[in-house]
Amino acid sequence: MSWPGQMLRELLDSLLKKPATIMYPYDKSGAIEGFRGKLKFYPERCIGCQLCVRDCPARAIVIKKLGDKRFEMDLDLGRCIYCGQCVDSCLKGALEMTGDFELAELDREKLKIVVKSD
Repeated sequence: MSWPGQMLRELLDSLLKKPATIMYPYDKSGAIEGFRGKLKFYPERCIGCQLCVRDCPARAIVIKKLGDKRFEMDLDLGRCIYCGQCVDSCLKGALEMTGDFELAELDREKLKIVVKSD
């Protein structure tokens, strides 16, 4: 009958320790370093090489030329798998993975983002 004794000891140990989880909706402590969240596009850095478009396995990125050194990125977050391949392949650092992870939407059209250069 050592099992009830072990269970009681485990219960008492657990009552005296801090919880291992966080109270997420109330405590938004942010993402850890290196987390791959929502993609951020810097159009002023983009040179239109299309490497990010070619390397995206989900085909979630479309880069359009608006004018001389002006580009627009169409990003479909519903297709993006947050692998970070586009960020790694960008030669000019025009793409960055942020820590933003609260991206749920009921309408898929709200997951399509268009970023234009000024």
